[in-house]
Amino acid sequence: MSRKRLNLFGLRRFASHEDGSVSLEALILMPLVLWVYAAMFSIFETYEEYSLNQKAAFTIGDMISRETLPIDSDYLGGAHDLLDYITQSQGPSTLRVSSLQYDKKQNRFYVHWSRARGADSAVTDADVASWTNRLPSIPDDEYIVVTETTTTFTPPFNIGLGQPEIKNFVFTRPRYAPRVLYTGR
Repeated sequence: MSRKRLNLFGLRRFASHEDGSVSLEALILMPLVLWVYAAMFSIFETYEEYSLNQKAAFTIGDMISRETLPIDSDYLGGAHDLLDYITQSQGPSTLRVSSLQYDKKQNRFYVHWSRARGADSAVTDADVASWTNRLPSIPDDEYIVVTETTTTFTPPFNIGLGQPEIKNFVFTRPRYAPRVLYTGR
């Protein structure tokens, strides 16, 4: 009886046909093709945003490392504006810049100064103590500038990526002076 019922609905005959209708096949496959295109576009845009954020962090870190005069609050505000300009971030962004000094006897870094723009707070010596695997080996009493950036990105299509938070951690040795100084708040 089940065989007869299968024949009644014509499924066996439908399965054995090799001819097709282009419009029907296009109707079935077009949503899948469009979804794959949207997914590839969203993934490409997300990788591009990661690249832009990394370039912005390196640019700001390099810019600060070249300063021979003390930087101030206005300078860091301009650097934060530069981060927003380069990344074209729609969401909130944060910038944290810290000058660290290495003490070889204690085998650790200490905060010379640290300032943040956005939601982050300044770095403390306790924070830096946990960064031993993130910081380079440098000579005793040398300074480095650590630039941290954070932005959020909303992909153009919702394919399950969510809104990734893009974080960068960049360190740079001061270029033309032994250390970068900060004045003001």
